Amino acid sequence: MADSAIEVLTRALSGHGINEKAMIDTLGNWDHEHKKLFRIKSSHIFSEDERSFERWQEHAMRLLKHEFMRFKNAVVLWTTHPWERDARLVREALSKGNHGQNINILIEVACTRTSDELLGARKAYHSLFDHSIEEDVASHINAPERKLLVALMSAYRYEGPKYKEEIAKSEAEKLARAIKEAGSKRSSLIEDDEVVRILSTRSKHFLHVLYNHYKKISAGRSIDEDLDWDLKLQDAVLCLANPVKYFTHILEVSLKVDADKKVKKVLTRIIVTRADKDMKEIKIEFKNKFGVSLEEKIESVCNGSYKDFLLTLLARSD
Repeated sequence: MADSAIEVLTRALSGHGINEKAMIDTLGNWDHEHKKLFRIKSSHIFSEDERSFERWQEHAMRLLKHEFMRFKNAVVLWTTHPWERDARLVREALSKGNHGQNINILIEVACTRTSDELLGARKAYHSLFDHSIEEDVASHINAPERKLLVALMSAYRYEGPKYKEEIAKSEAEKLARAIKEAGSKRSSLIEDDEVVRILSTRSKHFLHVLYNHYKKISAGRSIDEDLDWDLKLQDAVLCLANPVKYFTHILEVSLKVDADKKVKKVLTRIIVTRADKDMKEIKIEFKNKFGVSLEEKIESVCNGSYKDFLLTLLARSD
C-alpha cells in the first residue's frame, strides 16, 4: 500500500504541472513513517546527508516551484491583452537567461504576428518600459542575430495580396545564390544585408510566392531545409513561411518529460498565443507528423489544473 501511494505521488509530481488532487489525497493521509519512506525511496528528490536525514535536493525544490507555477502563468498569459503579453514576452526574452530560447521568443513575436499586432506590441512596450523594443533589442542582443532582429521588430509589412511575380522570382534566385555560397563555407547569412532586407520588408504573401520559386530553383528543397546550419535564420524563415510547421516542432520538443524548465515553458506560451489563431492547423500537423494527437500527448505528459486548462484552450479550435 505504501509503495502504491508513493508511486501515485511520484506521478503527481512528475511531468508538466502538478496533479494537485492526487497529491492532496495522498499526502493528507500520510503519517510520519509514510513521509520518511517516501523520502528514502525518492532519491531523485531527496538525498541523505552526513547527519543521516533525508533532505530536499535544491534542484528538485526549484523544479517543483516552477511546476506549481505553470497553471498560474498560463492563466496570467491568457487573460493579458495580446499587445501587453507580447511586450512582456519580449522584455523577458531580453533579460538574462537562456540565449537560444530568448532569441526564439523575439523571432516568434516579430514573424508570426500581423503588422497591427506587432505595432500594438511595440506601443505596449513603450507604455510599460519607457523604451522601444527596437532600442532594447539593439542594446541587449550582442549576437550576430541583432541586425536581423532589429529589422524584423521594426517591420510594418503590407498585408494585401498584390505582388510582382518577376521580383519574387528574382529575389528567390538571390536567396538561392546567397544560401548556396554561405552553405559551402558554413558561414552565417544572418548579417547579409540583402537577406535581411528581403525577410524584414516583404509581405508574407510575397514571401510565400518567393519560397515556391525557391523550391523550383533548388530541385524541391525549401529554404528552411537548406538553412540547416544557420538555425536562427532557419527559425525566422519558418515563422514567416510556415508557422504551423515551426510551432508543431517546438511543441513536440517542449512535451518531452525530461525537457528542462525553460523548454517546458514554451508549451504554455505556444498554446496560449496560438489558441485563437492557427491551433486547428497545428493540431492536424502534430497528428500527421507524430502519429498522436496533441491532446493525447498533453494528457500523457501534463498534470492537474495546468493540463485541464491547456486542454480547454485546445478545444476552442474544434
